[in-house]
Amino acid sequence: MTKPNPVPLFEALNAYQLTEAVKAALGLGLFTSIAASDGSAAQVAARCQASQRGTRILCDYLATHGFLTKAAERYAIKPELAPFVVKGSPAYMGDTVEFMLSADLVDGFRDLAGCVRKGGTTMSARGTMETQHPVWVKFARVMGPVLSVTAPKLAELADPTAAKPVRVLDIAAGHGLFGIAVAQRNRQAQITAQDWAPVLEVAREHAQKAGVAERYRLLPGDAFDVDLGTGNDVVLLTNFLHHFEATTCERLLRRVAGSLAPGGVVATLEFVPNEDRVSPPPTARFALTMLTTTAAGDAFTFKEYEAMFRNAGFSRNTLHNLPDSPQSVILSTL
Repeated sequence: MTKPNPVPLFEALNAYQLTEAVKAALGLGLFTSIAASDGSAAQVAARCQASQRGTRILCDYLATHGFLTKAAERYAIKPELAPFVVKGSPAYMGDTVEFMLSADLVDGFRDLAGCVRKGGTTMSARGTMETQHPVWVKFARVMGPVLSVTAPKLAELADPTAAKPVRVLDIAAGHGLFGIAVAQRNRQAQITAQDWAPVLEVAREHAQKAGVAERYRLLPGDAFDVDLGTGNDVVLLTNFLHHFEATTCERLLRRVAGSLAPGGVVATLEFVPNEDRVSPPPTARFALTMLTTTAAGDAFTFKEYEAMFRNAGFSRNTLHNLPDSPQSVILSTL
């Protein structure tokens, strides 16, 4: 007989403390201070301009959760985590707090029971999919480091040879890094980035910084209404379909199909859980975010995506799991 154990419940009810501890550590520059000192509470506190007592307690707490190690009263960052939490690192993710913990996302969880009753967000009619929602400018500005590994891998799948001129349409481009990755891999690629105008200004900045601005065109507007053109060799659909119900996705996919050149391919980046919808856990959990922030979005299975693409006229779909990522790429052709 299984012995009753309330610990998982207590840990769940206290989970907000870990979120706030990590947020505080990033705000204080705690990890950066540890990396630049001998790791003692005194030195770290001095660099953070914080009390030694408060610093010690926060560091001990983070050590219990595996963010830090502690030996001989010295703290150190777990090596696998350091690139993401030390300022100055190309992979530094501290700025993603602005998006990931923004009220636009977090507030939906404050009435999760209401979302469950309704079957969708209670924040507004369409949640983060409201026209010109400002959260996507935040997303475009701060989420780049999260995609530093994924973008090149997507580019390789979408344009494997990188040996000939290609026209690439990047739908809901956001930060633009996926289309930019294709342009960096293939110097003959011409990129058209579609999104709301304020978001595209961020994508333009990224294209200029990456040195591909002369091959980077902006297409402002709504993906469901703007003219997507024709003759596109590659269409990128990254982290977009999950915001809508299947029928809306199919409507967009029919538009995408009409924009493709003969032999063209659609590369869709998504959270694609297994058919049981509970594995792998990091991927499956994304569905709850869609419940609280959208009217009808979800983490769809590959079988569901196959049906959407098939109903939109696509004949072949293949699933490609990405290493070190909770996401997968679906390649689709007519």
